[in-house]
Amino acid sequence: MPLHPTLEDILLRLVVAFAAGFLIGFNRGERNEAVGLRTTLLVGMAATFAGVLANLLLSTTGKDPHDFAQIDVLRLPLGILSGIGFIGAGAIIKKEDIALGVTTAATIWVISVIGLCFGTGFLGLGSGATAMTLAVLWGLRWIDKLMPRALKATIAVEASGALTEGALQEELRADRYRITAWSAEYHPQDRRCFTAVLQWRGREGDMGKSAPIVGRLASRSEITSVKWNPADLGS
Repeated sequence: MPLHPTLEDILLRLVVAFAAGFLIGFNRGERNEAVGLRTTLLVGMAATFAGVLANLLLSTTGKDPHDFAQIDVLRLPLGILSGIGFIGAGAIIKKEDIALGVTTAATIWVISVIGLCFGTGFLGLGSGATAMTLAVLWGLRWIDKLMPRALKATIAVEASGALTEGALQEELRADRYRITAWSAEYHPQDRRCFTAVLQWRGREGDMGKSAPIVGRLASRSEITSVKWNPADLGS
C-alpha cells in the first residue's frame, strides 16, 4: 500500500470495487436471494472504504510509546471481517434439515474481502478474486445442476382400505425410492392416509418435476388423492 495515495488512486479503487460489487450482487439479485444487489454493493463499498481509511492512516505515527493506547490500522479490516459474520448469519435460513442461503452468506464474506483488496490498493488481487467469484457463481452453477445428488420429497397418499401400507411401501421401493420417514392415519369409513419422506439420487432440475409414480398412483381407483412436495435445495 502506498503511504500517500492520491485522489485519483482512491477514486479508481472505489470505481473498480463498485463494479465488482455490482456484478456479484447482480448474480444474487437475479436469483431473488435475501441479500441482493444493493446489500452486496453496500457490503463491498463498506469494506473498500475501510481499506482506504486504513491506507490513509498508515502514515499516522500514533501516540507516544509511553501513552496509554496506540493506533493499529489493521483493526479496521479485522472489524469488517468480524462484523460481516452477523449479516451472513442473517442470510442463512434453517428449514428442517436443510440450510438455505449458505452460498449467499459466503458471497457476502467474499465481497467484503474483495472490497478490502481494492480499498488497500491491491487492484490486481481484487480483480482476480472477482473473476474467480463470478466463475464460481455463474460457471459452476451449470455443473452443479448436472451433478447427481441426494434428493428428498414428501408424498401424501389418501386411499380406501384396498391399499395397505406394505403394498404402497413396496411400490415406492420398486421405483428406487428410499423411505426415510413413514406415517399412517386410519379414519372412519375405511379411509386411510399415508405420508412418506422419500430420498433418491438425481439432479437438481428433477426437483421441480412431478415424479412418474405420482401419475401412476393417482390413476388407481382405490386412491383418492396424491400430493408430492419436493424439498427445497439450499443455495
